[in-house]
Amino acid sequence: MLNADNPGARRLTRRDALTLGIGAFVVASIPLAARRPRQLVRRTVPVMGTLAELAVVGADPRAAHAAIDAAIEELRRVDRLMTRFSASSEIGTANRLALTRPVAVGDATAAVLREALTWAEASDGAFDPALGRAIGLWDVARRRTPPSGAAVRPLAGRRLFQAVALDRWRGRPVVRFTDPDVALDLGGIAKGWGVDRAADALRAHGVTQALVNVGGDLYALGAAPDGAPWRIGIRSPEDPAALAGEVEVRDAAVATSGDYLQYFRWGGRRYHHLLDPATGAPRVTPVRSVTVVAASCLAADAAATAVFGMTPEHAARLLRVRAAGARLASVIATEA
Repeated sequence: MLNADNPGARRLTRRDALTLGIGAFVVASIPLAARRPRQLVRRTVPVMGTLAELAVVGADPRAAHAAIDAAIEELRRVDRLMTRFSASSEIGTANRLALTRPVAVGDATAAVLREALTWAEASDGAFDPALGRAIGLWDVARRRTPPSGAAVRPLAGRRLFQAVALDRWRGRPVVRFTDPDVALDLGGIAKGWGVDRAADALRAHGVTQALVNVGGDLYALGAAPDGAPWRIGIRSPEDPAALAGEVEVRDAAVATSGDYLQYFRWGGRRYHHLLDPATGAPRVTPVRSVTVVAASCLAADAAATAVFGMTPEHAARLLRVRAAGARLASVIATEA
């Protein structure tokens, strides 16, 4: 694990390999064969309820640190706007007031919410950004027993995303709710948007080779230090110290949804954080992990959430509709 209090820069040699290991991925570059001195600058910071790892390859450590600073600020900005855990964020304000009046949001929040609602419609509700009440009810990070059926049933099968209206008023985007059970949670898509904005910030600072990994949502900018694609190792759900597979990417995003990092056990069953909108409860499926490769991290993030537990045919059909060129890189399931 990288040390957030001691961001370091060190000279890369032919025998060096970059390794990042937070969340669902282990990321390694092929050892660098450098014609001129380059340095690896990397940092880990808490943001968006998880840890973000950023690594930049370049000749000037000061420039790399400045680029990382800008990328981190983008992640924090997205978090400030779109977290449901702050009553004063744009999403928090919408959750408090949008049932009673239109609530103005910024262009960024509107863009992410629009994408989320489009994914919800395309997936026939398998992805639902309005399921915040059920997500809060289950709260798998703190809960140790399931909530009562009486509490869950009113939130099941409601297609609550259809009760969210995104309009414009006086030139600004506004959000309205038409159902009191709506609560927005953009956790299945906003992190991907944040990773994309962080990658844009790196590009704007002249960075051509970098990785941004935010708790399992990753963007690989350019090629690995040796010019080959970045190699992304997918952690095994059964043994986090082992790899279940590997994908290679260049200028592309990778996102994984799995049941093995956020969950509690009760009555011999694993209750994870990936809810099925049809039941309002954790999705019951033999699938343990799904990894998607896409052009943007927003698309990879939303897709990995939406297709978790789908049949491969249904998942492939959704990706064709919503994320042209995206692919299922890995589906890991328990044996029957």
